[in-house]
Amino acid sequence: MSTTNPSPLWQPSAEGIAQAQVTKFQAWAAERHGAPADGGYAALHRWSVDELDTFWKAVTEWFDVRFSTPYARVLGDRAMPGAAWFPGGTLNYAEHALRAAETRADEPALLYVDETHESVPVTWSDLRRQVGSLAAELRALGVRPGDRVSGYLPNIPEAVVALLATAAVGGVWTSCAPDFGARSVLDRFQQVEPVVLFAVDGYRYGGKEHDRRDTVAELRRELPTLNAVVHIPLLGTQAPEDALEWSALTSADVEPVFEQVSFDHPLWVLYSSGTTGLPKAIVQSQGGILVEHLKQLGLHCDLGPEDRFFWYTSTGWMMWNFLVSGLLTGTTIVLYDGSPGYPDTGAQWRIAERTGATLFGTSAAYVMACRKAEVHPARDFDLGRVRCVATTGSPLPPDGFRWLHDEVREDLWIASVSGGTDVCSCFAGAVPTLPVYIGELQAAGLGTDLQSWDPSGKPLTDEVGELVVTNPMPSMPIRFWNDPDGSRYHDSYFDTYPGVWRHGDWITVTSRGSVVIHGRSDSTLNRQGVRMGSADIYEAVERLPEIKESLVIGVEQPDGGYWMPLFVHLAPGVVLDEDLLNRIKGTIREQLSPRHVPDEVIEVPGVPHTLTGKRIEVPVKRLLQGASMEKAVNVGSVDNVELLRFYEKLARERG
Repeated sequence: MSTTNPSPLWQPSAEGIAQAQVTKFQAWAAERHGAPADGGYAALHRWSVDELDTFWKAVTEWFDVRFSTPYARVLGDRAMPGAAWFPGGTLNYAEHALRAAETRADEPALLYVDETHESVPVTWSDLRRQVGSLAAELRALGVRPGDRVSGYLPNIPEAVVALLATAAVGGVWTSCAPDFGARSVLDRFQQVEPVVLFAVDGYRYGGKEHDRRDTVAELRRELPTLNAVVHIPLLGTQAPEDALEWSALTSADVEPVFEQVSFDHPLWVLYSSGTTGLPKAIVQSQGGILVEHLKQLGLHCDLGPEDRFFWYTSTGWMMWNFLVSGLLTGTTIVLYDGSPGYPDTGAQWRIAERTGATLFGTSAAYVMACRKAEVHPARDFDLGRVRCVATTGSPLPPDGFRWLHDEVREDLWIASVSGGTDVCSCFAGAVPTLPVYIGELQAAGLGTDLQSWDPSGKPLTDEVGELVVTNPMPSMPIRFWNDPDGSRYHDSYFDTYPGVWRHGDWITVTSRGSVVIHGRSDSTLNRQGVRMGSADIYEAVERLPEIKESLVIGVEQPDGGYWMPLFVHLAPGVVLDEDLLNRIKGTIREQLSPRHVPDEVIEVPGVPHTLTGKRIEVPVKRLLQGASMEKAVNVGSVDNVELLRFYEKLARERG
């Protein structure tokens, strides 16, 4: 990693820096809490990790977090795992999410968009009324604080209402998207034993209707803890026998009653990709999510009441929960339910145009698909209100930065962000007051002591190491469900460096304070002692127009050898001939490293992903090492199991 200072791709204007919420917060925190008045973001970040208690106290004051019972201190215990935040304090997440209804009753809280790309508003007052009505009905159904409430729902307003009503009564929300099959859903919901299920009769995707009534019937049979099922007729069908009608539960005009719960009271359960074994059921707290998301959305994403926040996501991915939290900053959130590329690849840009999105979030994969499809967003759409395009899911390659800069707007804030379901937030990413460098995340988040460590625990600068966080974050899991002694939680993050969170990514922290993500460290390519992340290979290889997608695996062999195949999914009509083979190998040799030229390049019918769109590397590696499908992967977590059979068959043939 070069330590030279390249020219930034984007620089915030002096006016932009002055107007940013993080600038105003720094000046206020300097006056009230001893934060540094000078030195910009770098000085504020240093203070936020050195004075962790004071920083988080300042966040709660700046955003006027309403504690109904005052807390005794900010951090009762800072050990990881087990940090105790704001002990004694009580509050409610949903109460904060609906505060804008007090002053902006008739403005839109939600804009709902389906595949027609027309938007339907839900006002703050109507959202609050529906949440009040549904919360009262949940209480009447016997839902008590700590009970689990589940949703088998697409990204529709009903999902937001159900989450907020659950939080209002102190229940614990959990959701899956309706494209998940019954087994995938049961692998998740059976762990947490929900008492209520909200379910659609089906969904629309890619111009087609998908009936899910049989799946819902199977979920009802296999979830014996259910006391009630609520039918949401997205496709217009009748409610099944014994199911409750959504409209009947949300029609009353009832002022919401917000259960005041402890700061560490569970808010929701999210699930890791779970490519092997059952998915981890990750529990995050009402208070931890509230303060972390206020910081992330209000300071890092610079969102406020004038903004419209659109992120392409589904209810099975943490980014949906993050999107809903846009309500905390009084922001109008855009819910899109449909295919990301229907009726054409430019679909998401059209939605951004029609909803007036100011922050448009998507996946790095979508940006690269637009580049390959030669989409021209600025030419074809009015994106004048889009201030920031943010990407996550995988590292945004340098060509993605250049394409956004050239094809959307030169004065565009590009925020590549990286975090995880595990914290439902970002470790590093958006900072409105810092420059953007090609291929880099702007900086570590406030309050997050993000470092790159070598195997012995020594911090590295301008070198690749393990992503670690050395101090607690409020949104770190309070526990995993069904992990009574905490061993699975401990082993997931704290077994490598005791007391320090190891996330499982390779990163470089540059001398400028920016961050580069290189991919998962547990699927690292280690050739002759030189380690490289798979993301670096993908970024180089997928520049070739003939390559639709690729998958690289490093396989340690029993004889001590190391086999590194590169699997390529080719564009239609392309043949893997000698010329293409040589260009693939030449690209890796010249742009990355001669050591990481693959041993073989193998054409495949496709690359398997998790249900949230991440390439499946470790399970494929296990298949290639001879593990059975059952032991290598949780098939319910994969988008296309048939693709995995190709790798299983290849392993058998190679013996």
